[in-house]
Amino acid sequence: MSDKDQHTKPRWKPSLSYHWIMKNIGFFLFLAALAVIYIYNGHYADKIVRDINRTNKELKELQYEYKTLKSEVMFRSKQSELAKAVEPFGLKELTQPPVVLIDSTVTAHK
Repeated sequence: MSDKDQHTKPRWKPSLSYHWIMKNIGFFLFLAALAVIYIYNGHYADKIVRDINRTNKELKELQYEYKTLKSEVMFRSKQSELAKAVEPFGLKELTQPPVVLIDSTVTAHK
């Protein structure tokens, strides 16, 4: 190798001089803003996932409550259960079919 090859500067040398930093300050601010937005987006996504999980849990609890109440209403609306419920009021089940009353004045005008 010659002396000339040993003393030549590399073609590309990272230079962190004050002038270079000031020249690229806008780019650095842009990168900082992107980093803040990225961090915020991660926190926001975590919050949304927690809200969705909480809402799903509440929905399941409400579905269980609905099914329980629906089965209870269906049980209480059975004929035998209704008869037991109205017995203290003196009401009893019909043993004969109901009697149909016909108004003779209504049929005469037709």
